Amino acid sequence: MKKDNELKKQYEALVAQYHTDLYRYGYWLTKDKQVTEDIVQETFLRAWRAIEQLQDIKAAKGWLITILRRENARRFERKQLSLVDIDDYSVADDDESQQQTSIEKEELHEAINMLADDYKEPLIMQAMFGFSGEEIASQLNLNKNTVMTRLFRAKKQLAELIKSNAVSRTAEK
Repeated sequence: MKKDNELKKQYEALVAQYHTDLYRYGYWLTKDKQVTEDIVQETFLRAWRAIEQLQDIKAAKGWLITILRRENARRFERKQLSLVDIDDYSVADDDESQQQTSIEKEELHEAINMLADDYKEPLIMQAMFGFSGEEIASQLNLNKNTVMTRLFRAKKQLAELIKSNAVSRTAEK
């Protein structure tokens, strides 16, 4: 009974001390007040269930932030987005510029598909879905620095591929 009271007091102290920081970080990740409230609440629920595993109170903030990041990632795992082919939608414009845009999109798709999967996946997650390097690292179970290096290399390779394709088209004309 005494141990339960100690754990409850420890948990209440954690909530009081870190709730604001977790909410701020969660809002930075989600940009949505309701979603932030949900993931912070779920974070503290998971923390309560695992409070006995917290051995060093000095590590509590990092522990809670890790729980929150994982909770945010779970949100995307559960969410099934309906995907549409972006090529099916275009803005009405004059035929020539629409045709040029279509060719550019196709060349971009081809160039992206030429990248190695290690580079392609993080690039698509960042460019199309707006994930940060940290979020990509979390979802791909990689170090953030690894993700940032892969993004840098992917962008560099993509630029080179597009440039070489442009040179090839110019030479053909």
